[in-house]
Formats: sequence, C-alpha cells, structure tokens
Amino acid sequence: MKTDPYPAAGGLVRVYPASRASGIGLLWAHGGAFEFGDLDMPEADWVARSLAMRGITVVSVDYRLASDDLHYPGPSDDILTAWAWARDNRELLGIDPDGLSIGGASAGANLVTGAVLRMLEVHSGGLPSTLVLAYPSLLAVQSPPDQELEDALKAHPVGEMFGPARIRAMYETYFGGPIDTAPLPVTPGLATPADLMGFPPVLVINSEIDDLSISGEIFATSLRDAGRKITLITEPGTAHGHLNRPDETAATTSVGRIARWLAANSQNKMSGDPLTERIRRP
Repeated sequence: MKTDPYPAAGGLVRVYPASRASGIGLLWAHGGAFEFGDLDMPEADWVARSLAMRGITVVSVDYRLASDDLHYPGPSDDILTAWAWARDNRELLGIDPDGLSIGGASAGANLVTGAVLRMLEVHSGGLPSTLVLAYPSLLAVQSPPDQELEDALKAHPVGEMFGPARIRAMYETYFGGPIDTAPLPVTPGLATPADLMGFPPVLVINSEIDDLSISGEIFATSLRDAGRKITLITEPGTAHGHLNRPDETAATTSVGRIARWLAANSQNKMSGDPLTERIRRP
C-alpha cells in the first residue's frame, strides 16, 4: 500500500493515502481566484497531508487555471474528470462505495459546487457523499457587507477585501465574457432552492473577516430553504484564505472540523436540522 503522495489520472490529480483505513475520501480543489494556485500551496498540500494523517484519503486536483486562452468549462471539466476517476478507483484508493466527498477552498469551492450542479443537470448518479466548502466564492455580484462585517474588514490590518470590481473581474476571466450571460455553474451562489433539490449535505466554513463570506451565507440560506442538510461555521478571527496559513491555529481548527464532518457523515451521524452548528461573529 502506498503511503506517500503520488500522481495519478495522467497527472490531473495527486493522491494522499490515508494514514489508516477508514473508507473515507475527499476530492479537493485549491483556490487562487481561478487564475493562480497549484498542488504545492498549503491550501492544497498541507490540507491534504493534514486530512490524510486523520485517516482521510485525499485526491487533490491540478485543474487548469483560467487565462486569456482558457475559460469555463475547462477548469470545471477537470473537476468532473477527476471526480469520475476517483469514483472509478474507490476500491483501489480504499474508499467505501458511499465514502467519497468533494470539496474546495475559495475559487476551488466554486468549482466543486458548480460541478455538483452540472451533475444534477444531467441527472448523474453517484453524487458526492457530502460537499465541503472553505470560504467559498460563489457569486460574481454580491450585496454590500453589513455594518458589522465592514467594520471588521476596516479594523483588520491584514484582512483582504476583494471589493465588487475585483470579484467581477475574477469571474469574467474565468467565464471569458460578461458575467451576466454565464450559466449557473459559474455563479452557483445564484442557485434557487429548486436548483438545489437533491444536493448532498454541505459544510461551509467561512472566514470571519472576509467579504466573500457573504456568498457562503447566501448559499447556505438557499440550501436551508431547499431543505438540505447544511452546517455553516464562521471561523472566528480569520481573514480569507486561512487554510493557506498553516501557522495560524485556525487552519488546524478548520481541518479538524472537516475531518470530523466527514467521519460523522460516514457513520450516519449527520443531524437533519439545517444550520445545526453555526458560529456567528463574536
């Protein structure tokens, strides 16, 4: 049995074998505003290694990055291809038939959410067991921050505020055109409750000092209205991208939350109540 990370699927993924047999697996997509990031950044490598040490097999996706020459659906197609590979190789990977989840951070969270919507569009069988979203970006156009969030952003010396123009530009680079004409998988935060019927249980971990947390909260509300299982957590004191800063205690805390969520789901211990574990800004 391999214990060190290794490339697979023609280089599309890097597999991080679990340190012990649990039957749990996670297909994971790093962030980077659709244009940046790689499998060696902490949000990919450190997260995958940390989860593997907790008994979770991680398949990290090296999706193509958006550029002047590459747009949607390229990166989204890569997620779907990696998902199909992971599903087809579950036995080899030591993952139970219903033990494979999908997740991502920031733009990666967008890609995996859009991929699930695409699966639902074609009535694809074999949906992920759960969906894990870390500080997701799901909307190209958001409502402005409320006063509490705006004050927190201004007061935080290193907090990154994306702002409306930057967010729109990021999405238009990904889509390759005016965002108003983009299909739903590009901006999954626009999904209505009707679009989300059949969605798997979802864990959203927002950063507290992050204007992108607005889209995570909106998406969680839509899931709740659709009657889906949703856990929304705001990690106290964190700025956007905290999983990319493993020296911060919150990064380890969030990885622990993800591991417990996946383990609880695999043991059928999920609560059926929406928003069962919500931590609001203090």
